[in-house]
This record gives sequence, C-alpha cells and structure tokens, in this order.
Amino acid sequence: QVQLVESGGGLVQAGGSLRLSCAASRSDFSVMGWYRPAPGKQRELVATITRGGSTNYADSVKGRFTISRDDAKNTVYLQMNSLKPEDTAVYYCICLRYGQNYWGQGTQVTVSS
Repeated sequence: QVQLVESGGGLVQAGGSLRLSCAASRSDFSVMGWYRPAPGKQRELVATITRGGSTNYADSVKGRFTISRDDAKNTVYLQMNSLKPEDTAVYYCICLRYGQNYWGQGTQVTVSS
C-alpha cells in the first residue's frame, strides 16, 4: 500500500506564490504529478514529471508553475508563482507505480483577488 501526504496549500493573494509537496511512503514511481478539479471534468492535469525528468503542464499554468521531484525523498513538488484567483482549487497529488495510480487526499489552495 502506498500513502501520499500533501502539504503546502493555503491562502495567498493574487500574484503570490506557494509550494506544494507530496511525500510518498514508497519509492520507484514512473510518473508523479498534480491534478485539480475543473469545470465539466472530474480533474484536470496541472503538471506531471517522469522518472527521467520530462515534464508536462496544462496550458493555463505554463510559465508560472514548475514541477520537480526528489527521488531520494520520494517527494514531488509544485512551485506555483504568479497565482491567479482561477488557480483556486483542491490540488491532488498522483503517483504511478507499476501500473497503479495512487492519489493523495488533496490540499486546498485559495487565491484571493
């Protein structure tokens, strides 16, 4: 069983920054990433990063968010800069390990205008 513990969410003013962290209880994840709810969708991709370091971002966050991972700590990060009110959401960590997706409990990010 894999457990994911997220942290770093909170309340910030527009233009501010937050850094989300997701620490896993196991290692060896092929892909790690972040999702958030979106209108008309259950969740939408925010950013993902592969074991090799390849990254993928939603168009809405490109240039503002940066995803990274530290495999020695089994942790994935999401640095969020220039935050906008429309970034307000619960952010969920997802990790793929041997064909199985694991989800975190979510961390709330609120951006005030």
